[in-house]
Amino acid sequence: MEGKARPVLLFFSFTIFLSLSTTSSSSLRYHTLVLNPLPSQPTLSWPASDSESETLTASNATEIDPEESTLSVQLHHLDALSLNKTPQQLFCLRLHRDASRVVALSSLAASAAAAPGGRVTGGFSSSVISGLAQGSGEYFTRIGVGTPPRYVYMVLDTGSDIVWIQCAPCKKCYSQSDPVFDPRKSRSFAGIPCGSPLCHRLDSPGCNTQKQTCMYQVSYGDGSFTFGDFATETLTFRRTRVGRVALGCGHDNEGLFVGAAGLLGLGRGRLSFPSQTGRRFNRKFSYCLVDRSASSKPSSVVFGDSAISRTARFTPLISNPKLDTFYYVELLGISVGGTRVPGITASLFKLDQTGNGGVIIDSGTSVTRLTRPAYIALRDAFRVGATSLKKAPEFSLFDTCFDLSGQTEVKVPTVVLHFRGADVSLPASNYLIPVDSNGSFCFAFAGTMSGLSIIGNIQQQGFRVVYDLAGSRVGFAPRGCA
Repeated sequence: MEGKARPVLLFFSFTIFLSLSTTSSSSLRYHTLVLNPLPSQPTLSWPASDSESETLTASNATEIDPEESTLSVQLHHLDALSLNKTPQQLFCLRLHRDASRVVALSSLAASAAAAPGGRVTGGFSSSVISGLAQGSGEYFTRIGVGTPPRYVYMVLDTGSDIVWIQCAPCKKCYSQSDPVFDPRKSRSFAGIPCGSPLCHRLDSPGCNTQKQTCMYQVSYGDGSFTFGDFATETLTFRRTRVGRVALGCGHDNEGLFVGAAGLLGLGRGRLSFPSQTGRRFNRKFSYCLVDRSASSKPSSVVFGDSAISRTARFTPLISNPKLDTFYYVELLGISVGGTRVPGITASLFKLDQTGNGGVIIDSGTSVTRLTRPAYIALRDAFRVGATSLKKAPEFSLFDTCFDLSGQTEVKVPTVVLHFRGADVSLPASNYLIPVDSNGSFCFAFAGTMSGLSIIGNIQQQGFRVVYDLAGSRVGFAPRGCA
């Protein structure tokens, strides 16, 4: 009897599968994607108060008022510091930086998870490895350093903690767009004593025995390193001064560095800018990154209570017991075309007690990376809903691409990320992006063999992403760049 029953069961399963496939493909929800080309190299245009380097003095800057603790500054993409590049060259450079950054973030998380017994704090070494040292960070702003302030380009990075900058005199400094900052010309620069709690928050603190001041040194496997003083300094944001910010002042910086003068760490660790200035900005900030292929408006970052958007939907932050730099959230599932993708469950993204796995929100990673089983399920579901689009060859890390040449707009299946407490519906331009000048568009997700999944900045475009450290939550407000 068993031998006769088995074919019936197989046939029944097969017909159900066909029925589900036919029904799901015919009832999918779609977005309209307006086809914009790859963006050309952006031009830099700053408000006067963001760009004055010599005329702004301590007398006409304003010390921040604790009762009115809000800052807002423009952000620009790193591409603006790359000279004479075609749109496709800029995009390929971005993907190259992205691959290096993902390796760095994943390695840092893995190292923390493997640390015996203890936890790895987000000190200076982790901030450099995960940020500018990999030629990444992606977005930068204009910040005045010192008194009087000297304005320089600083990368903003949620995957890093420490504020740091190249400093003269240089034993070795990489090429940057502005003159190298000279702390000897600043009245507000002050070394941090070796015995200070600030010094001991570094992963690898050192001490200048002659001056009894704190020093840092970070080395890399490829021979890159940065070395210098750990000090406090005044930073100026659009004529508003923020005093006594602890930062690294690097006199010897060798290896994989690029155009900006340094980095403003926006991570979750104790030495990040939001943590250091917690009393003044209530440990709150937000940014909105514009779609550079569809808008000429600048991106922006806001610090303080004004950073909280009324329309934001929030998901709780969760803590990694081994690593405090990253912003971990719970991703419960993903929908394509209005239907939850089978096989994408919360268990694929779980952060375990040893610090393995998890999902982070990161401003410096471009393309969202999902742990491999989740990515394959998402990709396959999207392909089913996009069968009407003409296929194109794979491109770089993208294995799902389409030839949309000659068209001005197309219909694509909707994609929704389901976080705990917050469903984030992505605009079509946040997941189907141009990759060349010939009409090729690719699905802007990728798989990773690492346990760490990363929500990148392409998927964040157009949302005001709100980091409320005081409330231990992250929010997403659609159409937040207005």
